[in-house]
Amino acid sequence: MSQHTDAHVHDEHGHEEHNAMSRGKIVQVFLILLGITVIEFFIALYLVPKDIINITVANPIYIILTLAKAFYIVAYFMHLKFEKVGLIYSLVVPILFIIGLILVLTNESHHWIDLIR
Repeated sequence: MSQHTDAHVHDEHGHEEHNAMSRGKIVQVFLILLGITVIEFFIALYLVPKDIINITVANPIYIILTLAKAFYIVAYFMHLKFEKVGLIYSLVVPILFIIGLILVLTNESHHWIDLIR
């Protein structure tokens, strides 16, 4: 009987972390994502066209804000906030691929520029 009770307590604790996504938490994360999106739209539709912010400054801001949105989506809606190793792998591996892609595309762009000259 004691083993059954211990298993039941452990089972409740395991699900307790995943039950942390209450309606209030979902609304909070939604509002954070909405706020980040509004900031991105404000930059893209107002600040850049009015030359308040240069596009070379805006692009890194877009990347940072998009990565922040990706973190919230993966962490809360995919429940990886509660699984640290899964969260790390789901963020680090794509970032490494993106960095590699940027390096390859940069190298390729220099090749095409050299052909034109």
